[in-house]
Amino acid sequence: MSQFLGRRTFAAQFAGLAAGVALPWAASAQSRFEEGVNYTRLPSGVAVDSAPGQVEVLEFFAYTCIHCFRFEPDFEAWAKRQPSGVVVKRVPVAFNTAMEPLQRLYYALESLNLLSALHLKVFTAIHVEKQRLLSPQSIVDWAVKQGLDRKTFEMALNGFTASGKAKRASQLSIAYGVEGTPALGVAGRFYIPGQGPKSLDVADDLIVRSRTV
Repeated sequence: MSQFLGRRTFAAQFAGLAAGVALPWAASAQSRFEEGVNYTRLPSGVAVDSAPGQVEVLEFFAYTCIHCFRFEPDFEAWAKRQPSGVVVKRVPVAFNTAMEPLQRLYYALESLNLLSALHLKVFTAIHVEKQRLLSPQSIVDWAVKQGLDRKTFEMALNGFTASGKAKRASQLSIAYGVEGTPALGVAGRFYIPGQGPKSLDVADDLIVRSRTV
């Protein structure tokens, strides 16, 4: 298997959580899944950026991961359904230094407000069109073909913001103990390993627990 491919597949799905509304079943909330089997409780909590009362969910992904590509449409649809009380973020993972330019690509697109237009197209370029977007030059050339101004994109890709966020992404993946992609971190407290469709239910459960415990 390619060193760039994630080794596990997992995702999350949660619905029906109204922002700012008290949860009447909070006191009786209890996990239906087994700790150490379906999910891991982090020994030391990871700092989150979300405000008090919100639940931060991180999707750890890699553009070179075929499982992430297949999962992305479902994850995108799920993320759009979340209420304001659930904050969903993507975290590009680099399992080695060769993947760092792709981390910066994600954050360059973010800084230019182009994720909605081009995020999925990066996956398509790699997994369908078989383009090798592994170097900054190949990434810039691809971006220009998408209609972006070369100089503007180069500045975004190589700038301090993209580099800084890429380093933070790597720190988060280490803190959560990410072993493969796609992966989920919930509330700075839980890590969900790949279990196929069951991962969706595990994440639902942990989001609820994070709001009630």
